[in-house]
Amino acid sequence: MSSRPPILSLKDVRLKDGPVMLFDGVDLAIQPRSRACLLGRNGAGKSTLMRIIAGQVEPDSGERAVKPGLSIAFVPQEPHIEGAVLRDHVVAGGAQPWAADAALAVWGMDPEKPTRGLSGGEIRRVALARAFASEPDLILLDEPTNHLDIFAIQTLEAELKACRAAALIVSHDRAFLERLTGRCFWLAHRKMRVLDKGFGAFEEWAARMEAEEQENLRRLTKAIERETYTFYRSITAQRTRNEGRARALEAMRQQRAAIMKDQSRPLDLQVDAGGLSGKLVTEMKGVAKAFGDRIILKPFSTRIRRGDRIAIVGGNGAGKTTLVKLMLGELQPDAGGVRVGVGLEVAYLDQSRADLKTEMTLWDALTPLGGDSILVRGQSKHVAAYAKEFLFSEGQLRQPVSTLSGGERNRLLLARALARPANLLVLDEPTNDLDMETLDLLEDMLADYEGTLILVSHDRDFIDRLAASTIALDGRGGAVETPGGWSDFLSQNPGFFETPGTPAAPRPEPRPEPRAESSAAAPAPAAARPARLTYKDARRLAEIEDRMPRLQAEIEKHDAALHDPDLYARDPAGFDRIMKASTEARAALAAMEEEWLELEEKRGG
Repeated sequence: MSSRPPILSLKDVRLKDGPVMLFDGVDLAIQPRSRACLLGRNGAGKSTLMRIIAGQVEPDSGERAVKPGLSIAFVPQEPHIEGAVLRDHVVAGGAQPWAADAALAVWGMDPEKPTRGLSGGEIRRVALARAFASEPDLILLDEPTNHLDIFAIQTLEAELKACRAAALIVSHDRAFLERLTGRCFWLAHRKMRVLDKGFGAFEEWAARMEAEEQENLRRLTKAIERETYTFYRSITAQRTRNEGRARALEAMRQQRAAIMKDQSRPLDLQVDAGGLSGKLVTEMKGVAKAFGDRIILKPFSTRIRRGDRIAIVGGNGAGKTTLVKLMLGELQPDAGGVRVGVGLEVAYLDQSRADLKTEMTLWDALTPLGGDSILVRGQSKHVAAYAKEFLFSEGQLRQPVSTLSGGERNRLLLARALARPANLLVLDEPTNDLDMETLDLLEDMLADYEGTLILVSHDRDFIDRLAASTIALDGRGGAVETPGGWSDFLSQNPGFFETPGTPAAPRPEPRPEPRAESSAAAPAPAAARPARLTYKDARRLAEIEDRMPRLQAEIEKHDAALHDPDLYARDPAGFDRIMKASTEARAALAAMEEEWLELEEKRGG
């Protein structure tokens, strides 16, 4: 622990949110130029504690001590940008106009740009520019990487390393925290624990702390069992009515009840991979797309097969969402062709949360067709029971979506996306606002998922853990696909990305083929000419494309019949007949898919 006196400290801070105690004796001290992270589950009160540290919220009790003259810059989870142009907002934070312009330039923002109509990433960049331009002694960042692309996150890392301010950061981005922090504040069970090491050491330490807590709870439970037995079985205790012993037993029971109440319940994340999709999910051949003069995608080809795990990366505005829409056939290319496979059941998690209208309630969001139940993976479930699986209380069901935190809104989107069967998951920035425990659960669920995954993300650690292939967009129409995750892409494609605003790095010229040593040398054999689609092949391809959807429908019909739990007892012969028909249909579909792929490759040749 640093021997330097803190520039800001909290002592024995307590705060209630209605009947719920958020903080029950929180202590915290921030030293000058320190880099610390504030960790805790969603709902632990991290954002509220940050506002207390910033002086925006008064605690019910406790002390907040601040070094005289301390300047604080606070970037909340959802910043609001004010003023006519971006410079106005930054200057309002205490910066001189020239400093405001310089800070905005670091983030690639035009000082004269109007503040209306900014994207989520632009809002975050402007808020960060204001924070750094004011040259604070302490900078407080609440989920600063949300809506930032990978390059902006790297800019933020560089700015934090270069500035003289102390920093306290709330973030779910493991790679970001590992690069920056030297101290961890862990908010759990309304108390604060401190680790005087960086985030890289946190998870192992936290696991030990939780194991100790579970052991203490086990010991307390055993002590209550022994004392209860003694109290009610002891003749002496019954005769003397030992009130002191009764009070001690009740105190232990209350202590255990309080501990059990604090035991957080994890999300119940499950996904049904639905029916089997075709072996081919989507194929793009020479696909190009532009909007006006802006080239989004130069001719690009890829093939995604059933079970693939694809990450799509690139800067904000590089065209990642456009690429996904092209893949799914939702957007027509300017050139090239897209072939979407059969039997796809798609679940889409949209980072913009456009489907969540602020005036709708959580109940409305989960039951768009009305009623009090929701079809969850083929089974009807009461909306309150399903909401509880995603940590929403019954009292929240009638609250408008606008009152939910960022993490709660993302959990709501997950609840909607995972309710229906899907053999193709498209997740657009799924990690925003989620705590690390929820991210781990989401990662575990996706690791076990048997369908196809398309992941759009700026979370480098999340991509490395899940992606088997990465498609990167450079923002100028270029696209490259590389096996592996983000780290693999960088190592295999150095120089693919340029820093925004700098000239493109020169690309090495392809090396010429070595000349033959003598004219007498034997000529290289001609490359085998690819097979072409014959008339007979074309007719067969058309037959297969007509037959595959019908086979898929036949399989679904058989599956629906086999889901009847009483079928076997009622009609054993009928059960066997349907099972045999289902097996034969699946085998026929698999064979047709293989043949279709071969014919498609010939046509592409």
